[in-house]
Amino acid sequence: MVGPLRVGEFLIYWLDGGEFELEGGCMFGVVPRVLWEKKFPCDAEGFIRLANTPILVRTPTANIIIDTGLGNKLTAKQKRIFRVTTDWRADEDLGGLGLKREEISHVILTHCDFDHAGGVVRFGTDGSPELTWPQARHYLQRAEWEDVLNPNRRSASSYWPENLELLGESGQLELVDGAAEVVAGVRLELTGGHTRGHQAVWLESLGERAVHLGDLLPSQAYFNPLWITPYDNFPLDSVAAKEALLARALAEKQWFLFYHDPYLAACRCDGAGNIVERFEV
Repeated sequence: MVGPLRVGEFLIYWLDGGEFELEGGCMFGVVPRVLWEKKFPCDAEGFIRLANTPILVRTPTANIIIDTGLGNKLTAKQKRIFRVTTDWRADEDLGGLGLKREEISHVILTHCDFDHAGGVVRFGTDGSPELTWPQARHYLQRAEWEDVLNPNRRSASSYWPENLELLGESGQLELVDGAAEVVAGVRLELTGGHTRGHQAVWLESLGERAVHLGDLLPSQAYFNPLWITPYDNFPLDSVAAKEALLARALAEKQWFLFYHDPYLAACRCDGAGNIVERFEV
């Protein structure tokens, strides 16, 4: 667990949601390795570490989880395929903060890929699937849920039914269309790009601000709007969304919160996108 980072009255923590390794080209696509490895280290085989850190935001009125990590349902074969090096321990981290899983009031999913939604449902102590945070309302864009229910050939490989079917049956799902406020100071905005229903999360308290751009900005290496992942289903939409969103956040000197960065949890930048303040893992 990492944190807290204080943004006004909000306290932000990064929970241990599991870590895996991917070949760097899977994340940087057409960006040459000679460029990306200057910003993000790799091993001799070209593999990079990727964290999957549920972000806990504690406001005066709510305990909010943003994205949920890998979860505890991966099979041994899946762990080998994705080179999982650290298991999901988000619930243990909550316990270390004195929080029970029933005290999480809201869960926000930027999108429903398995590495972000894997922790929505967990295997309980008896081995049966259950909502990890049973009292929480789960927020995602309606367009994202429509694609979960009717995935295309590409997205079907990442929208895993075992992560989402129980949520759909639970009555705990809250679908939004575009912009929405979850609680005071926590806003959602449809971005598209990575998936059709991908969303960003904006935080504001006492005049201080932070933003989580999900997989449009998975780590510190992606501030160039043209650096996007090959997993983006709508790459030109990703570029356009990043240009607009980064311009807003940089102008306001907001904190950027990262989900996949194993080295840096958050940072602030100057107007040119140069990191001037770091919150280390």
